Amino acid sequence: MDYRQIERSARTRRTAQNVITYLLLAFWALIVLFPFYWMLLTSVKSYGAYNSEYIPKFYTLSPTLQNYIDAFSAVSLGRYLLNTVIFTVVTTSVMMIVITLAAFAFARLDFRGKNIVFILFLSLMMIPNELVIITNFATITGLGLRNSFAGLILPSITSVFYLYLLKENFEQVPDSLYFAAKVDGTSDLRYLLKVLVPISRPTLITIAILKVIECWNSYVWPRLITDDERYFLVSNGIQEIRENGFGRENIPAMMAAVVVISVPLIVLFLVFRNKIMAGVSRGGLKG
Repeated sequence: MDYRQIERSARTRRTAQNVITYLLLAFWALIVLFPFYWMLLTSVKSYGAYNSEYIPKFYTLSPTLQNYIDAFSAVSLGRYLLNTVIFTVVTTSVMMIVITLAAFAFARLDFRGKNIVFILFLSLMMIPNELVIITNFATITGLGLRNSFAGLILPSITSVFYLYLLKENFEQVPDSLYFAAKVDGTSDLRYLLKVLVPISRPTLITIAILKVIECWNSYVWPRLITDDERYFLVSNGIQEIRENGFGRENIPAMMAAVVVISVPLIVLFLVFRNKIMAGVSRGGLKG
Protein backbone atom coordinates (compact mmCIF):
# COMPACT_ATOMS: atom_id res chain seq x y z
CA MET A 1 0.00 0.00 0.00
CA ASP A 2 1.55 3.27 -1.13
CA TYR A 3 1.45 6.67 0.55
CA ARG A 4 -1.59 7.90 -1.43
CA GLN A 5 -3.66 4.89 -0.44
CA ILE A 6 -2.73 5.37 3.21
CA GLU A 7 -3.68 9.07 3.01
CA ARG A 8 -7.04 8.28 1.33
CA SER A 9 -7.77 5.63 3.95
CA ALA A 10 -6.99 8.06 6.79
CA ARG A 11 -9.12 10.78 5.14
CA THR A 12 -12.03 8.36 4.73
CA ARG A 13 -11.74 7.30 8.36
CA ARG A 14 -11.71 10.94 9.56
CA THR A 15 -14.72 11.73 7.38
CA ALA A 16 -16.64 8.76 8.80
CA GLN A 17 -15.76 9.80 12.35
CA ASN A 18 -16.89 13.38 11.68
CA VAL A 19 -20.18 12.20 10.17
CA ILE A 20 -20.89 9.95 13.15
CA THR A 21 -19.96 12.74 15.58
CA TYR A 22 -22.24 15.30 13.92
CA LEU A 23 -25.09 12.79 13.71
CA LEU A 24 -24.80 12.09 17.43
CA LEU A 25 -24.61 15.83 18.21
CA ALA A 26 -27.66 16.51 16.02
CA PHE A 27 -29.58 13.73 17.76
CA TRP A 28 -28.62 15.10 21.18
CA ALA A 29 -29.60 18.63 20.09
CA LEU A 30 -33.05 17.35 19.09
CA ILE A 31 -33.48 15.73 22.49
CA VAL A 32 -32.46 18.93 24.30
CA LEU A 33 -34.51 21.31 22.12
CA PHE A 34 -37.66 19.20 21.88
CA PRO A 35 -39.14 20.38 25.24
CA PHE A 36 -38.76 24.01 24.10
CA TYR A 37 -40.40 23.21 20.78
CA TRP A 38 -43.26 21.40 22.52
CA MET A 39 -43.74 24.29 24.94
CA LEU A 40 -43.88 26.81 22.10
CA LEU A 41 -46.15 24.61 19.99
CA THR A 42 -48.61 24.05 22.84
CA SER A 43 -48.71 27.77 23.57
CA VAL A 44 -50.10 28.54 20.09
CA LYS A 45 -52.74 25.80 20.12
CA SER A 46 -56.28 26.74 21.00
CA TYR A 47 -57.78 25.28 24.15
CA GLY A 48 -60.33 23.28 22.15
CA ALA A 49 -57.78 21.99 19.65
CA TYR A 50 -55.43 20.88 22.40
CA ASN A 51 -58.13 18.98 24.29
CA SER A 52 -59.45 17.33 21.13
CA GLU A 53 -56.10 15.69 20.39
CA TYR A 54 -56.36 12.11 21.59
CA ILE A 55 -52.92 11.55 20.07
CA PRO A 56 -50.61 14.58 20.49
CA LYS A 57 -49.70 16.26 17.20
CA PHE A 58 -46.29 17.71 16.53
CA TYR A 59 -47.71 20.58 14.49
CA THR A 60 -50.74 22.85 14.27
CA LEU A 61 -52.50 24.27 11.23
CA SER A 62 -54.33 26.99 13.15
CA PRO A 63 -51.93 28.78 15.52
CA THR A 64 -53.39 31.42 17.84
CA LEU A 65 -52.03 34.11 20.14
CA GLN A 66 -55.12 34.08 22.35
CA ASN A 67 -53.26 32.08 25.01
CA TYR A 68 -50.75 34.92 25.41
CA ILE A 69 -53.59 37.41 25.81
CA ASP A 70 -55.14 35.15 28.45
CA ALA A 71 -51.79 34.83 30.25
CA PHE A 72 -51.61 38.61 30.75
CA SER A 73 -55.31 39.18 31.42
CA ALA A 74 -56.07 36.33 33.84
CA VAL A 75 -53.47 37.43 36.40
CA SER A 76 -50.97 40.28 36.83
CA LEU A 77 -48.25 38.63 34.75
CA GLY A 78 -46.89 42.04 33.73
CA ARG A 79 -46.45 42.98 37.41
CA TYR A 80 -44.74 39.66 38.12
CA LEU A 81 -42.29 40.35 35.29
CA LEU A 82 -41.61 43.89 36.53
CA ASN A 83 -41.06 42.65 40.10
CA THR A 84 -38.65 40.02 38.82
CA VAL A 85 -36.71 42.56 36.77
CA ILE A 86 -36.38 44.87 39.81
CA PHE A 87 -35.35 41.99 42.06
CA THR A 88 -32.85 40.64 39.52
CA VAL A 89 -31.23 43.97 38.60
CA VAL A 90 -30.88 45.26 42.19
CA THR A 91 -29.70 41.92 43.61
CA THR A 92 -27.15 41.34 40.86
CA SER A 93 -25.82 44.90 41.00
CA VAL A 94 -25.36 44.92 44.78
CA MET A 95 -23.84 41.44 44.78
CA MET A 96 -21.30 42.39 42.10
CA ILE A 97 -20.15 45.35 44.21
CA VAL A 98 -19.95 43.26 47.39
CA ILE A 99 -18.05 40.30 45.96
CA THR A 100 -15.70 42.49 43.90
CA LEU A 101 -14.58 44.43 46.98
CA ALA A 102 -14.40 41.28 49.11
CA ALA A 103 -12.46 39.33 46.46
CA PHE A 104 -9.96 42.18 46.14
CA ALA A 105 -9.49 42.28 49.91
CA PHE A 106 -8.82 38.53 50.10
CA ALA A 107 -6.64 38.48 46.98
CA ARG A 108 -4.43 41.57 47.44
CA LEU A 109 -4.72 43.08 50.92
CA ASP A 110 -2.88 41.80 53.97
CA PHE A 111 -4.71 41.86 57.28
CA ARG A 112 -4.65 39.75 60.40
CA GLY A 113 -6.69 36.56 60.22
CA LYS A 114 -7.32 36.82 56.46
CA ASN A 115 -6.84 33.11 55.78
CA ILE A 116 -8.96 32.07 58.74
CA VAL A 117 -11.79 34.38 57.70
CA PHE A 118 -11.65 33.08 54.14
CA ILE A 119 -11.73 29.47 55.33
CA LEU A 120 -14.77 30.31 57.44
CA PHE A 121 -16.42 31.79 54.35
CA LEU A 122 -15.67 28.64 52.36
CA SER A 123 -17.04 26.48 55.16
CA LEU A 124 -20.43 28.13 54.63
CA MET A 125 -20.65 26.18 51.36
CA MET A 126 -20.82 23.00 53.45
CA ILE A 127 -23.99 24.10 55.24
CA PRO A 128 -27.21 22.71 53.70
CA ASN A 129 -29.23 25.36 51.94
CA GLU A 130 -32.33 24.46 53.95
CA LEU A 131 -30.63 25.57 57.17
CA VAL A 132 -29.62 28.87 55.59
CA ILE A 133 -33.18 29.48 54.40
CA ILE A 134 -34.55 28.85 57.89
CA THR A 135 -32.04 31.27 59.42
CA ASN A 136 -32.73 33.91 56.77
CA PHE A 137 -36.47 33.53 57.21
CA ALA A 138 -36.22 34.02 60.98
CA THR A 139 -33.94 37.05 60.52
CA ILE A 140 -36.03 38.76 57.84
CA THR A 141 -39.24 38.10 59.75
CA GLY A 142 -37.69 39.47 62.95
CA LEU A 143 -36.72 42.65 61.09
CA GLY A 144 -40.26 43.07 59.82
CA LEU A 145 -39.20 42.86 56.17
CA ARG A 146 -41.65 40.24 54.96
CA ASN A 147 -43.60 41.22 51.83
CA SER A 148 -41.01 43.77 50.77
CA PHE A 149 -38.31 44.03 48.13
CA ALA A 150 -35.74 44.45 50.90
CA GLY A 151 -36.74 41.09 52.35
CA LEU A 152 -36.45 39.48 48.93
CA ILE A 153 -33.09 41.03 48.08
CA LEU A 154 -30.99 41.11 51.27
CA PRO A 155 -30.30 37.34 51.65
CA SER A 156 -29.11 37.16 48.02
CA ILE A 157 -26.59 40.01 47.85
CA THR A 158 -23.57 37.79 48.39
CA SER A 159 -22.33 34.39 47.25
CA VAL A 160 -19.40 32.45 48.66
CA PHE A 161 -18.90 30.54 45.42
CA TYR A 162 -18.79 33.65 43.23
CA LEU A 163 -16.50 35.32 45.77
CA TYR A 164 -14.12 32.38 45.61
CA LEU A 165 -14.21 32.32 41.79
CA LEU A 166 -13.45 36.04 41.52
CA LYS A 167 -10.71 35.89 44.17
CA GLU A 168 -8.95 33.13 42.24
CA ASN A 169 -9.26 35.23 39.09
CA PHE A 170 -7.77 38.30 40.77
CA GLU A 171 -4.86 36.24 42.07
CA GLN A 172 -3.93 35.27 38.50
CA VAL A 173 -2.91 38.90 37.85
CA PRO A 174 0.86 39.26 38.53
CA ASP A 175 1.79 40.88 41.82
CA SER A 176 4.26 43.10 39.96
CA LEU A 177 1.36 45.12 38.53
CA TYR A 178 0.05 45.83 42.02
CA PHE A 179 3.45 46.82 43.41
CA ALA A 180 4.14 49.02 40.38
CA ALA A 181 0.80 50.75 40.84
CA LYS A 182 1.52 51.34 44.53
CA VAL A 183 4.92 52.85 43.67
CA ASP A 184 3.14 55.26 41.30
CA GLY A 185 0.88 56.32 44.16
CA THR A 186 -2.24 54.52 42.89
CA SER A 187 -4.82 53.82 45.58
CA ASP A 188 -6.18 50.32 46.11
CA LEU A 189 -9.62 51.31 44.84
CA ARG A 190 -8.19 52.88 41.69
CA TYR A 191 -6.03 49.79 41.06
CA LEU A 192 -9.11 47.62 41.44
CA LEU A 193 -11.21 49.69 39.03
CA LYS A 194 -8.51 50.46 36.45
CA VAL A 195 -6.54 47.21 36.41
CA LEU A 196 -8.25 44.21 37.98
CA VAL A 197 -11.80 44.87 36.78
CA PRO A 198 -10.85 45.33 33.08
CA ILE A 199 -8.58 42.26 33.16
CA SER A 200 -11.26 40.14 34.87
CA ARG A 201 -14.16 41.43 32.77
CA PRO A 202 -15.01 38.02 31.20
CA THR A 203 -15.30 36.43 34.64
CA LEU A 204 -17.32 39.36 36.00
CA ILE A 205 -19.73 39.16 33.07
CA THR A 206 -20.08 35.41 33.54
CA ILE A 207 -20.83 35.81 37.26
CA ALA A 208 -23.37 38.55 36.54
CA ILE A 209 -25.18 36.43 33.95
CA LEU A 210 -25.23 33.38 36.22
CA LYS A 211 -26.61 35.53 39.05
CA VAL A 212 -29.31 36.93 36.75
CA ILE A 213 -30.36 33.38 35.85
CA GLU A 214 -30.30 32.39 39.53
CA CYS A 215 -32.48 35.36 40.52
CA TRP A 216 -34.90 34.85 37.64
CA ASN A 217 -35.39 31.18 38.56
CA SER A 218 -35.56 31.78 42.32
CA TYR A 219 -38.61 30.01 43.76
CA VAL A 220 -38.29 28.76 47.34
CA TRP A 221 -37.21 32.01 49.01
CA PRO A 222 -39.77 34.29 47.28
CA ARG A 223 -42.44 31.71 48.05
CA LEU A 224 -41.55 31.74 51.75
CA ILE A 225 -41.06 35.45 52.30
CA THR A 226 -43.98 36.85 50.28
CA ASP A 227 -47.68 36.10 50.38
CA ASP A 228 -48.69 39.46 48.95
CA GLU A 229 -49.38 39.38 45.20
CA ARG A 230 -47.79 42.82 44.81
CA TYR A 231 -44.37 41.26 45.45
CA PHE A 232 -44.76 38.00 43.55
CA LEU A 233 -41.97 37.07 41.14
CA VAL A 234 -42.54 35.09 37.96
CA SER A 235 -41.50 31.87 39.68
CA ASN A 236 -44.24 31.95 42.30
CA GLY A 237 -46.47 33.91 39.93
CA ILE A 238 -46.71 30.77 37.81
CA GLN A 239 -48.21 28.97 40.79
CA GLU A 240 -50.67 31.84 41.21
CA ILE A 241 -51.58 31.55 37.54
CA ARG A 242 -52.20 27.85 37.94
CA GLU A 243 -54.25 28.12 41.12
CA ASN A 244 -56.22 31.35 40.66
CA GLY A 245 -55.78 32.28 37.01
CA PHE A 246 -57.17 30.19 34.19
CA GLY A 247 -57.07 26.89 36.04
CA ARG A 248 -54.97 23.77 35.88
CA GLU A 249 -56.71 22.33 32.84
CA ASN A 250 -55.84 25.19 30.46
CA ILE A 251 -52.42 23.86 29.53
CA PRO A 252 -51.96 26.02 26.37
CA ALA A 253 -52.39 29.23 28.39
CA MET A 254 -49.97 27.91 31.01
CA MET A 255 -47.42 27.18 28.29
CA ALA A 256 -47.89 30.71 26.90
CA ALA A 257 -47.06 32.17 30.32
CA VAL A 258 -44.00 29.91 30.60
CA VAL A 259 -42.82 31.02 27.15
CA VAL A 260 -43.12 34.69 28.16
CA ILE A 261 -41.12 34.01 31.31
CA SER A 262 -38.46 31.89 29.57
CA VAL A 263 -37.76 34.15 26.59
CA PRO A 264 -35.65 36.76 28.50
CA LEU A 265 -33.23 34.13 29.80
CA ILE A 266 -32.96 32.45 26.39
CA VAL A 267 -32.20 35.77 24.72
CA LEU A 268 -29.70 36.63 27.46
CA PHE A 269 -27.83 33.38 26.93
CA LEU A 270 -27.81 33.69 23.13
CA VAL A 271 -26.47 37.24 23.29
CA PHE A 272 -23.75 36.57 25.88
CA ARG A 273 -22.93 32.90 25.20
CA ASN A 274 -19.41 33.69 23.95
CA LYS A 275 -18.62 35.79 27.01
CA ILE A 276 -19.97 33.06 29.29
CA MET A 277 -17.69 30.48 27.68
CA ALA A 278 -14.72 32.89 27.82
CA GLY A 279 -15.32 33.61 31.51
CA VAL A 280 -15.66 29.93 32.41
CA SER A 281 -12.53 28.96 30.48
CA ARG A 282 -10.54 31.85 32.01
CA GLY A 283 -11.61 30.77 35.49
CA GLY A 284 -9.86 27.45 34.93
CA LEU A 285 -6.54 28.93 33.79
CA LYS A 286 -3.52 29.70 35.89
CA GLY A 287 -0.92 32.21 34.85
